Amino acid sequence: MAKAETFPRGEAAVTAKNKPFFRRFRNQKQLMIMSLPVLLYVVLFSYYPIWGWTMAFQNYKPARSFSQQEWVGFKQFRFLFSDDTFLSVLRNTIAMSMINMVLGFVTAIVFAILLNEVKNKLFKRSIQTISYLPHFLSWIIVTGIVASSLSIDGGIVNVLLMKLGMIDAPIMWLSEPKYFWGIVGASHVWKEVGWNAIIYLAAITSIDPSLYEAADIDGANRYHKMLYITLPGIRSIVIILLIMNLGWILEAGFEVQYLLGNGVVIDWSQTIDIFVLKYGLQMSNYSLATAAGIFKTVVSITLIFAANTIAKRMGEERLI
Repeated sequence: MAKAETFPRGEAAVTAKNKPFFRRFRNQKQLMIMSLPVLLYVVLFSYYPIWGWTMAFQNYKPARSFSQQEWVGFKQFRFLFSDDTFLSVLRNTIAMSMINMVLGFVTAIVFAILLNEVKNKLFKRSIQTISYLPHFLSWIIVTGIVASSLSIDGGIVNVLLMKLGMIDAPIMWLSEPKYFWGIVGASHVWKEVGWNAIIYLAAITSIDPSLYEAADIDGANRYHKMLYITLPGIRSIVIILLIMNLGWILEAGFEVQYLLGNGVVIDWSQTIDIFVLKYGLQMSNYSLATAAGIFKTVVSITLIFAANTIAKRMGEERLI
């Protein structure tokens, strides 16, 4: 058992653990005061709205008071899981989330490792800066660029593929349902790969340089060093980020699907967030929209704890 840290105070040594709460509060009052706005923000915007979950168990009518609402139990949830539209939306959300997560992870890790191998510092910094600039663009701008690039009227993708002889005529990419998930995944990669790679580059810098020197003495080439030193060196960061990202498995996004979607691909572009928007605001069915939101939250929390438990049993890094 670890020995408790002691802090001498006069003749007696008082352990930090046994200090009265108000004494610890007084000693750390600057930290407490700085934390207060963040704490208020979390309480007001993250915990207080949970009270609104009661709408999922009511036939909520805005004109009535809380005591006048009709309680319907799990009726909204039963309707939700028997509705073909929601099941289609759930399929789209999971598929696009998985594509975004896998592509995002793989491309960011590969990009960080390859960028780490660049020895010219000026070139390396230029590539890194250019790569994370799209992160600061809004999805409205990004989807506009994507739509222009995929246009049949001079879009760079169609022009390039025709020049290479891969297609004979321009393809209406955004009107083909089978391409929509891939387009969303590629858009996410282009926008976020540079930004996501920053944390992996930081993790790579923490690897002991003597390991690379020893590998050089043993005759290892760059490929061997990337495979046996760099990748194992960032494994703990990868696992932590994977656990955190599993909690967002039902957060496929809203803007990109809403802005790139159209009537032709509507069965493949709708996500839970768009479903909630339509039922909650456009159709004023707040109870059903709240039930969908609760489902998404419960699944996310369950996945985080499941992934954390699996990582713990495998002896890997974990959040809790």
